[in-house]
Amino acid sequence: MPICLSALISCGGGQGKTPELTCEADLPGHVLTTMAGSCYDGKYSNIEGLTTMLMNSEADAIQAVRQGIAEVFVCDETVLTDESLKELGLKVAFKGKDEFACAIAFPKGDTDILPEFNEFLTMMKADGTLDAIVDYWLHGGPPVPYPEAAEIKNEKPIRFSVAVSTAPIGYIKDGEWTGLDPDLMKRFCAWAGRKVEINYLAVASAIMGLQTGQLDAMGGSIFATEERRAYVAFSDPYYICHPAFFVKDESAVSEGGFFSWIKKSFKSNFLVEKRWKLLTDGLLVTMEITLLAILLGTLLGVGYCFLAMSRRRWMRSAAGVYDYLMQGIPILVLLLIMFYVVFAGAGISAVWVAVITFALNFAASAGNVFASSIASVQKGQWEAGNALGFTPVQTFRWIIFPQALKNGLAPYEGHCISLLKGTSIVGYIAVMDITRASDLLRSRTFEAVMPLLAVTVLYFVLAWLLRRLLNLALLKK
Repeated sequence: MPICLSALISCGGGQGKTPELTCEADLPGHVLTTMAGSCYDGKYSNIEGLTTMLMNSEADAIQAVRQGIAEVFVCDETVLTDESLKELGLKVAFKGKDEFACAIAFPKGDTDILPEFNEFLTMMKADGTLDAIVDYWLHGGPPVPYPEAAEIKNEKPIRFSVAVSTAPIGYIKDGEWTGLDPDLMKRFCAWAGRKVEINYLAVASAIMGLQTGQLDAMGGSIFATEERRAYVAFSDPYYICHPAFFVKDESAVSEGGFFSWIKKSFKSNFLVEKRWKLLTDGLLVTMEITLLAILLGTLLGVGYCFLAMSRRRWMRSAAGVYDYLMQGIPILVLLLIMFYVVFAGAGISAVWVAVITFALNFAASAGNVFASSIASVQKGQWEAGNALGFTPVQTFRWIIFPQALKNGLAPYEGHCISLLKGTSIVGYIAVMDITRASDLLRSRTFEAVMPLLAVTVLYFVLAWLLRRLLNLALLKK
């Protein structure tokens, strides 16, 4: 969804004049964009005369303003640095008067990590370290040295999710998560003698992860609102944030032409901070999930085919129920159920949850292809094998299977390609595939075209290679 939206936004092109906004009273009559599910969503969606566009990421919202689709973007004042504003051709129209306490979220009723984290915050507030860390990340102050790490007391890592992927709150640099919130969690773990695992999940998914035991803590400039306290527990606040309203800066001058933009875009998206590694790492994960899911799904599909073609009615009925379930449940919903419900707390990695989910879904499609391919072979072929003295197994192996393989290879290939493209949703369970890598790139550069182009090429090449691999493996000439 975010990728499709960014593509449309990038191809848009309204060039309306920047509105003169000085306070919230000036907002009615304009188009405002913000993050879906945020505090700003709830506050501004119901203002009479104000058109609100809800986006899935800050990058999408920013592109909407840059392309003239929306006139103003409201978000935390920390979401864009002065340098980013200059590069994007944006400016702050005004800052709101609301104050939001930012805190780290923990599972409801947590008595293990939360009290210790609050003790850590209290200590850092008392000696001024917390203010120095906030000043470094948000205001360009001097760096704060790391304390000496304590001896590891607990081998089980703290699973921490960053709910945003923008500097300076939380972002990937040189392959490592950094920013204000990851820095706080790393310092806490060093002080508490714990290990830490950091990944990215959207707010709604991260809260679900806290509730189901898949996560231990969540950060990312999270506002500790009363509504959210009903679902999660919050630490003591570590920063007070204000909303900012961003608009286009008409005084910004575009430098260079098309080729200059290509060069600059390529450098910022792939060369700076070695960001190309995000795509290569995501490529390997996408390939791993696809190939393992095809292998496992094919084996399960053989079992499904056996049930679907059985002479026993109850077996055929079981296969039919399974087929209806796989056809009726969207793959994204199935993936979330498997991750947050079925395997919650099981200790299985998100990659393997994705493999199992796609294999189960693929099994029904592959099994139907196998069954229809076998059924397409004329019954006379079985009789011919029997006349030649073949056993049923030999008849299937030497007569039926080659013909069924020829009939079923094309649709089987199609389902394999569909599985490959379907893996683009695994980012919803914190798996860093190609699509999620593109999302992180866009969140760092706030540009859609180059990351989308790279992902499009990668998926096209993978689909071509997968088709060639299947043709070679199945001896199709």
